[in-house]
Amino acid sequence: MLAAYFDCFSGIAGDMILGALFDLGLDLDFFKKELKKLGVSGYEIDVKKIEKNHISACDVYIKTLEEQPFRSFKDIKNLIKKSSLSKDVQGKSIKIFEKIAEAEGKIHNIDVERVHFHEIGAVDSIIDVVGAVIGIRKLGIEKVYSSPLPLGKGFVKCSHGVIPVPAPATVEILRNIPVYQTERKQELVTPTGAAVITSFAEEFGVMPSMRINKIGYGAGKTKSEDYPSLLRVFLGELF
Repeated sequence: MLAAYFDCFSGIAGDMILGALFDLGLDLDFFKKELKKLGVSGYEIDVKKIEKNHISACDVYIKTLEEQPFRSFKDIKNLIKKSSLSKDVQGKSIKIFEKIAEAEGKIHNIDVERVHFHEIGAVDSIIDVVGAVIGIRKLGIEKVYSSPLPLGKGFVKCSHGVIPVPAPATVEILRNIPVYQTERKQELVTPTGAAVITSFAEEFGVMPSMRINKIGYGAGKTKSEDYPSLLRVFLGELF
């Protein structure tokens, strides 16, 4: 059985997940064709090999070419349902967005359907979530496991203003998930990263017994001279 172990030593975010999947062999042309089924335009996807602390990794950059509309969870759900993506990809993607919307709704005391904010409506968030589902399915991954998740500290600016790290929505999503505190004053786990990994991972702990076939590295955008901003994913057969 093909399994993936997400080694989140430096956190997890949507772009890091996509980068690791591309590094594991996800085909970019296939990925773009699948995303076109959403009917969303006005963006470009750039995938390239870079080095982080002398480690080769795939960096994914999503460039917005035109102004995107503000989208609520309801808008996102309808967009996915109306697409020609497979029912499996549709269903899993909606569940991930629902997890984010429920967390944001609780934090801001608004109805889930009416959650309306930059993080969920931005085109890069849509690509991160739906793209992660497309990639995991295409690579044939049947089981997903993850390390406990490291949390940063401090504060970060977002569309809501200055908020503590980890972000309130991230903490909500990570209820009952193994985490540990670090001294890094950076947002290591984003709401999108948290929602994707908690939607796929069956267990959070040590790597299961497996024969490793491939190792993929996805680059993050945080900068540090001491720690490589990378997500490492091991792909192999369970035994």
